[in-house]
Amino acid sequence: MATGDERDEAPRGDWIRLYGAAALAGIVILAITYQFVDPAPPTTLRMATGGPTGAYHAFGQRYRDALARHGVAVELVNTSGSIENLRLLADDASAVEVGFAQGGTGAAAANRGLVALAGLYYEPAWLFLRDGLAVRTLADLRGRRVAIGPEGSGTRVLATILLAENGIEADAFDASALGGGAALAALRAGEIDAWFTVAGVRSELVRRAARAEGVRLYSFERAAAYARRHRYLSALVLPQGTLDLAANVPPRDVRLVSPAAALVAREDLHSALEYLLLEAATEIHAGGGILEAPGVFPGAHFTDLPVSGTARRFFDSGPPFLRRILPFWAATLIDRLAVMLLPLIAFVVPLFRFMPAIYRWRVRSRIYRWYRDLRPLEARVRAGLDTHQARRVLDRLDAIEHELAQTSVPLAYAEELYQLRLHIDLVRGEVLRTRGDGAR
Repeated sequence: MATGDERDEAPRGDWIRLYGAAALAGIVILAITYQFVDPAPPTTLRMATGGPTGAYHAFGQRYRDALARHGVAVELVNTSGSIENLRLLADDASAVEVGFAQGGTGAAAANRGLVALAGLYYEPAWLFLRDGLAVRTLADLRGRRVAIGPEGSGTRVLATILLAENGIEADAFDASALGGGAALAALRAGEIDAWFTVAGVRSELVRRAARAEGVRLYSFERAAAYARRHRYLSALVLPQGTLDLAANVPPRDVRLVSPAAALVAREDLHSALEYLLLEAATEIHAGGGILEAPGVFPGAHFTDLPVSGTARRFFDSGPPFLRRILPFWAATLIDRLAVMLLPLIAFVVPLFRFMPAIYRWRVRSRIYRWYRDLRPLEARVRAGLDTHQARRVLDRLDAIEHELAQTSVPLAYAEELYQLRLHIDLVRGEVLRTRGDGAR
């Protein structure tokens, strides 16, 4: 390392040139690494939910409140449900970046740049039958009038899959596009024989249907088989009395087959926002529910879409270290700067360590350059000179000495400079003795 005297006595211009070059190199490194730095996370986010009275919209409001605490404004976009949500996510023109989707509806979107962030909660498939209709398996619905929801709904997708598994294709039953309260009314009026719906266990519509006169809730006795055949499905048991203890609804345990609601995003969503959404999902869903044990959700399962790499890291090791100890924006800023600063530090620390050595090399290279000029002159003196040649040698010695007088070096190198001057005087003395006149 350079000593204090060496730094103090060094010509300022030398140090400016050296450290100026180092600073320029650092700027170049920063410019290069900046190309690999993620942009700052956006402060707004569009989330596709569902109808304004549905569970997706209610959960969307809770996500909006959670992200608002970190300075991210969430705009909720009402839709008809899962299929439209996925369509909007896959459409760049929509500007929707995240949304809710029912498990089992993502197959068509699997190759369209969408990823799942997490499964959130169970969303069972409910099958309500007209009382008195004998249905042991879904195959018994052949030829019946069945409400499977409107075209493009998640309910219709799942109902079609379950019926097809039992050998009932689209032309083997009378499909109705009714859903919601209209389907329940039609079932009670005998206008349809069965009604599929997909909804959370707290759905008021499900509770009304389970208590309705002339309506019976179907138990999927082969729920485990459906779950084995479709990994995004789970086999659940709704215990007797769960929906209404006072009225003992349902009157016996009911087996259900259930997809899970999932949080789906574009694969290019900023990773910082993914972490923020996953933290919100943990806050909202980790406590569990009537069908969900605490800690089961959110999770990187129960989905038919590929899971985001950020989400897998989150579920394996939790939020990044900086996010655990710093506010969102501070952690994000430091994380982005680290991409730039680490290469810079890796370059600057060794550079400053070797800077004194570089400076010593520069000073000594000057002295050695004068020595390279002096040695040939000394060799010519020893070989013998005439008067003209002696004069030329003396002139060159004077020029070297003049350059030395104009040069400032740190005290640490003064000895080498004085030795050079003594060497010049020695050669000059040899020249004068060769001429024999004792003076110039």
